[in-house]
Amino acid sequence: MTDSPRPTIRQVTPEDDLARLTALIHAAYAPHARLGLRYWGTHQSVEDTAKRFASGTGLVMVDAGDYVGTATLRPPQPDSPVPLYRDPTVWSLCQFCISPQAKGRGYGKELHAHATAFARQAGARTLALDTAQPAAALIAMYASWGYRVVGECDWRPLTNYASVLMARSLEDMPGGGSTGC
Repeated sequence: MTDSPRPTIRQVTPEDDLARLTALIHAAYAPHARLGLRYWGTHQSVEDTAKRFASGTGLVMVDAGDYVGTATLRPPQPDSPVPLYRDPTVWSLCQFCISPQAKGRGYGKELHAHATAFARQAGARTLALDTAQPAAALIAMYASWGYRVVGECDWRPLTNYASVLMARSLEDMPGGGSTGC
């Protein structure tokens, strides 16, 4: 019995189907919507998906020709209302998701490890993100990947919740990319 090939991770290109990627994001965020959390990913338009990818480095994970994950890595954002995101040593992760059909295969850890290594190679010393305060499972997952809660931020009325701000050091990563996953 041979192992099936792992998915590939690459940067978004103009040839990528943004409608399909937006549908993937909607599907991945649907469980949060069912819990009443209005993440941007639950309802963003194709244009929003393009803008979010363009705000940094968009990544896609492809398995057997199908999109199974996305992430956007943003370099420091001098105009962000979140002070941590303005820090010149901090990159942030957003639009991170794995399709419901691909969950449970370790793809999230794999995509996160790739994104973390990319940010570190680009000079980031810290990787940060924010997520809904009520999203205990997501907060626990990120904590297991080395993040800790470092503050709060609030995107309302774009969302309907306050967010926790989480960050992890990239300086303690031996070998340039291990996330401890």
